[in-house]
Amino acid sequence: MKASKFPPGWDNERVKRVIAHYEALTEQEAVAEDEASFEDRSQTVMEIPTELVSSVRELIARHQEKESAGHDRSQG
Repeated sequence: MKASKFPPGWDNERVKRVIAHYEALTEQEAVAEDEASFEDRSQTVMEIPTELVSSVRELIARHQEKESAGHDRSQG
């Protein structure tokens, strides 16, 4: 059996909590949550060709690492 690989900060318990959260939502709550995500001006939603998804994920991960490293330095 292949071991699961989670992104940094994620583990099996966190995945279970996220699944439980979304399974517990009513249809109206799910729609409201989706609509709210499109109103967040700090994020952009866009279509990406499937073959580019892994490259975009890598870019996002590098960006998050830089942001995290910047916060670590400013606190120290």
